Amino acid sequence: MNSQKLKNKKVIRRKIRTRAKISGTKERPRLSVFRSNNYTFAQLIDDESKNTMIGASTKDIKKSGAKEKKSKTAAAESLGELIGKKALEKGIKKIIFDRGPYKYHGRIKSVAEGAKKGGLQF
Repeated sequence: MNSQKLKNKKVIRRKIRTRAKISGTKERPRLSVFRSNNYTFAQLIDDESKNTMIGASTKDIKKSGAKEKKSKTAAAESLGELIGKKALEKGIKKIIFDRGPYKYHGRIKSVAEGAKKGGLQF
């Protein structure tokens, strides 16, 4: 088995291990975070009805007219604040944070801190 296949297996194993312990409901949805090389994506998911309630990405922030160039970490924090504002508009105050296969640092941590600033409780 080559090294990339082994790495992908380990990532999937970490993701499954993390997801086995948490599940979102309509009252307390799961905030799932995905990190690509260029962008960060976040969604509020109701696992009972298998429905994505709210979704946003750093692409949305860049399109919305942010003129100054932000680092990926700063953009991730503003993504968390955006998700927090959208959730409060829908009446959601408490969430469950799903970091996926990623460690809780860097952009993932910034999304969580931004969501807390936006008014969400973990």
